[in-house]
Amino acid sequence: MNNEKKNVLVAGANGTTGRIIIELLQDADKYRPIAMVREQEQKDRFEKNQVAVVLADLKEDLSHAVKDVDIVIFAAGSGGKKVIEVDQEGAKRLTDAAKNAGIRKFVMLSSMGADDPSASDDLEDYLRAKQNADKYLRASTLGYTIVRPGSLTDEAGTGKIQLKEKLATQGSISRADVAKTLVEVLEDGTMQNQTFEIITGDTPIKKAVRPS
Repeated sequence: MNNEKKNVLVAGANGTTGRIIIELLQDADKYRPIAMVREQEQKDRFEKNQVAVVLADLKEDLSHAVKDVDIVIFAAGSGGKKVIEVDQEGAKRLTDAAKNAGIRKFVMLSSMGADDPSASDDLEDYLRAKQNADKYLRASTLGYTIVRPGSLTDEAGTGKIQLKEKLATQGSISRADVAKTLVEVLEDGTMQNQTFEIITGDTPIKKAVRPS
């Protein structure tokens, strides 16, 4: 039995959700987080907490960022400022780098509504960028899981969600529960090559992502 920890690269590690993901991975027995950040100051902060770090920019070459990486989590976001460069092309660039490196799984943090961007006036550009990134990942040869949460909140996590390929209702979910869901699907075969939506619900996350 192989007890060696899998290296998990977290793009967007310095974001609110990204930092929670890093903490969860640090506490996990199976995984070793690698924080992908753009600035030296961010690198220093993670390294003080004994987290491995790689300096990389989603708008540039990423081949060095995926060396010795087993799994990728894309949790980066432009905050609406550079949706094409970061949310779309950055995700595509990391998908290509992961594919070239022979990485086993790519977990994408997407957004509810990415299947129909034109339904939202305010977020159409953002959702279209997410939709294009999701399509690109699905068309690659990578194993993937695409997680599409509802509106994100900074409330405490409940550890419980509602999960379906397409939910019948809009809703919100804490970043903590989104982060926990992303970590729960890292395991080989868990929601493999699936795209699904999540909001706050009544089903424990571990059970929701392993329905059988």
